[in-house]
Amino acid sequence: MKSLADLRRDAIAIFHAGLRAADPAEAMARHVRLERGHLRVNGAKYDLSAFEDIYVVGAGKAAARMAQAVERLLGERLTAGVVNVKYGHAAPLRIVSVHEAGHPVPDDAGVRGTEAMIDLLRRTGEKDLVLCLLSGGGSALLPCPAEGLSLQDKQETTQALLACGATIREINAVRKHISRIKGGRLARLTSPSTLVSLILSDVIGDDLGSIASGPTAADASTFADCLGILKRYGVADRVPPAVRAHLEQGARGNKEETPKAHDPAFARTHNVIIGSNIQSLQGAK
Repeated sequence: MKSLADLRRDAIAIFHAGLRAADPAEAMARHVRLERGHLRVNGAKYDLSAFEDIYVVGAGKAAARMAQAVERLLGERLTAGVVNVKYGHAAPLRIVSVHEAGHPVPDDAGVRGTEAMIDLLRRTGEKDLVLCLLSGGGSALLPCPAEGLSLQDKQETTQALLACGATIREINAVRKHISRIKGGRLARLTSPSTLVSLILSDVIGDDLGSIASGPTAADASTFADCLGILKRYGVADRVPPAVRAHLEQGARGNKEETPKAHDPAFARTHNVIIGSNIQSLQGAK
């Protein structure tokens, strides 16, 4: 029988193994490698000589450390990049710009950082590679209200849905439809570039549509669904009028829907989970 000291050492070793599995730099090193001019991400391989420019965007509490790993790996091959991180979570980077912003409550700094990402993505073309780095807190750190809406409109809508007991899936559906970048819209902005999204998941089950509100994942919900959610919980008159009008216009076909599973935006989009709760548990075994 092991002594108490041995059991304590085993417990500490298990704990640290789980932490290493969740560490952003460790996760990047396990899943992303540079081999003879090719970027290898799990089983996929990308010939870097086939791309004119390589860009980095991202958001989350670990986005800066993930960007550090990308800079160490690709160095001067990178063209430019922008990531949003929580205040106090920045890291020294040479090529990728870091925007500190509010979390868990989004703020205007987050909006400015997200707008900088959108401006960068609008420069991309078919011969470019975009690496998207997502981690915990990504939803709050990617705030960019749809045209005609304010950050306060989004916050008041989320608060109303939380107060009425809406599920997180229902709240996310509405969030995606009042955003310029969530619900697959980042992938649409990036198309027809090659997009590789490297994801540290903090969501149980690793649903791509739920992690950071799914900026690079297809969205099955619709504007009509969102109106149904507001009516179901009796909050249609408690959300800002601008939000209700936006959703109504979308349901009538006057606003562009979030991209669905077979949308061309996803033809060259690759989502890769490089760390998750499950992987941490496996690392601790």
